[in-house]
Amino acid sequence: QVQLVESGGGLAQGGGSLRLSCGASGNIASINGMKWFRQRPGKQREFVAIIERGGNTKYADSVKGRFFISEDADWTTSYLQMYRLEPEDTAVYYCSTNVYINGRLNVNAYWGQGTQVTVSS
Repeated sequence: QVQLVESGGGLAQGGGSLRLSCGASGNIASINGMKWFRQRPGKQREFVAIIERGGNTKYADSVKGRFFISEDADWTTSYLQMYRLEPEDTAVYYCSTNVYINGRLNVNAYWGQGTQVTVSS
């Protein structure tokens, strides 16, 4: 009951910045947390960042200090602000949600289609 759409991907130079957005629609009230994942070429999808209601955030070691997750007050849009991009950050970036379904928390219940980020060397 939640639809997610990522945007903001593109081409950046090494050391540059991009901001990704994830728009949510549907049962916004069920959302407990928003996450960003990425899938680098030839690799498994990996966790990047999470923000939960209450403001708690966590980051993967690979992006800590460079990437920052945030959420609008109404929880309809999540952002991933990326600084000091590296070629290793090249990936398809996805957002996902942790939602309550029938009173039980369902982790990564919904996913967007992804947005491509390419960082040149």
